[in-house]
Amino acid sequence: MKIDPDELLTVGEAAELRGVTHQSISYLVKMGRVRTIAIRGRTYIYRKDIEEFTRSKPGPQPKATAKKRVRKSL
Repeated sequence: MKIDPDELLTVGEAAELRGVTHQSISYLVKMGRVRTIAIRGRTYIYRKDIEEFTRSKPGPQPKATAKKRVRKSL
C-alpha cells in the first residue's frame, strides 16, 4: 500500500490547520474521531479527515428513540 506523504499531517500540523491546540487534536485521535497511521513510531493523521471534520455537540450522543406502542382500550 503506497501512501502519498502530502496526504498525511503530524498532530502539530493538523492543529495549525484547524486553528486549535495540539491537545484538541490528540483528544480527537484518542476518541477515534480521525484516522491515524503510525510510521516509524510517529503518529500521522490523514489530511482529508482533518479538512472534512465537523464539530458535534459535546457530551454523549443521543440514542435512537423507539416508537411507543399505543394500546387501545375497549
